[in-house]
Amino acid sequence: MGSALDRRPWLITLTAALAALAVIALAFQIGADPVEQWRLAARWTARVGFPIFIIAYIASSLYRLWPHPGSRALLKRRRWWGLGFAATHTIHLFALITFLRISGETRPLSVYLVAGFGYVLLYAMALTSTDAAQRALGRNWKRLHTLGIHWLWFIFFVSYLGRTMEPGKMAEGYIGTAIAIAALGLRIAARFARKRAPLPA
Repeated sequence: MGSALDRRPWLITLTAALAALAVIALAFQIGADPVEQWRLAARWTARVGFPIFIIAYIASSLYRLWPHPGSRALLKRRRWWGLGFAATHTIHLFALITFLRISGETRPLSVYLVAGFGYVLLYAMALTSTDAAQRALGRNWKRLHTLGIHWLWFIFFVSYLGRTMEPGKMAEGYIGTAIAIAALGLRIAARFARKRAPLPA
């Protein structure tokens, strides 16, 4: 499997996208009507995207703190995990927009603004996820990707934190919030331990 990913790392992105499409198909099997089907599709595609995002979020931190072949391989393929998240969340966006359209539900303007800017950053990161773009942007590349990945982390964190106060979603909320906080803690720990394992060139 490792050698296959070395030759075709894009399989990570493809698998992530297929997983999102698979849960949409499952939502259509389980949902009683189109509104419920698209509600489940939007919810489940977000759940598919979260662990993929977390992997991309902590890849470099894991290598800095615990350098070994496994964490190095994860770091080496971080770009494809990031693109996999972009793929799953594009599918999530389509499912969410469809649900809002057919259900008539709305969200507060602040939610649209925060989430909308998150998608702007997500696509900016995806479009600049090449060595050529990194060289062309210089320091601005790091600024963009640092802002983007933490903005997306914040959206997940607030989303899961809100569920800790919703009946029927509290367990999911606590688990998601704990994972988000742990991931942030890992990045902070790695920042203060940079000299332990400098990132490979």
